Amino acid sequence: MQNLKMYCICIHNELFSKVKKLNYIPVGLGEEKFDANWTTDYFGPNISKKNKFYGEYTFHYWFWKNELINISENDWIGFCAYRRFWLNEKKNNIKNNNFQDKILKQVPEFWKDYQVILGNKIQVNNIKWIKILKYGKISLLNNPKAFFKKNRSIKFHFDMFHGNGVLDKAINVLNENDREDFRDFVNTNNSYNQGNMFICKSKKLMMRYYETIFHWLSECEKIFGFDLNGYGRIRIYGFLAERFLPFWFNKYSKCLEWPIIFNDLRKEKIN
Repeated sequence: MQNLKMYCICIHNELFSKVKKLNYIPVGLGEEKFDANWTTDYFGPNISKKNKFYGEYTFHYWFWKNELINISENDWIGFCAYRRFWLNEKKNNIKNNNFQDKILKQVPEFWKDYQVILGNKIQVNNIKWIKILKYGKISLLNNPKAFFKKNRSIKFHFDMFHGNGVLDKAINVLNENDREDFRDFVNTNNSYNQGNMFICKSKKLMMRYYETIFHWLSECEKIFGFDLNGYGRIRIYGFLAERFLPFWFNKYSKCLEWPIIFNDLRKEKIN
């Protein structure tokens, strides 16, 4: 049986013991002061000061620069969050199970044929008209075909909530090998694998991904900077990464889609 190392990203110091009881690795991010036993992104090469702009990607940067070199080639490495977890089975009758019985604890046997596990997809074309009228009037004017649900792409959704033209500007500074493929991906798809979450068994593949994503985001910083306001803009680098992650892994590896559940660990009693 292959090992599974699951890093659980939290923003509350009080959750340490609960995460440990799940046999996950507690990761503390954000402005709260974490006890010394947490894994954090404060030390070694890091970009922790950018957390409010990058979200969980400040930990991914730290992991890339400080931890990945120590990972065994035989390990599956995964990431979850204190409100978002991987299910332990692809088809799980979760209504009849408690939280601890629902979530992933070991690597399923049939994962052996895959390199990467991605979360189940979320649809972005089922946007209520009240939201389109509030946030997307300019996006709709720029793309009248989006009047129909089938034409509401990832790009249309991103323009609505994170700024018209932002995604195009970001794609323009992406590396040449991925630029037009990613542009096609966001323009032709109306769903993507959610949550900036993945599980991977290839150390080399993770290295390549981190090299690509952080080079791109550093180029994006030259365009958007950090003088950003509003939730949809402040976390812009995390939102860009969330759309890029499923595109990149599906392009360069064999992926399997796997269900994710939403559950706030603060409300759970862990035995």
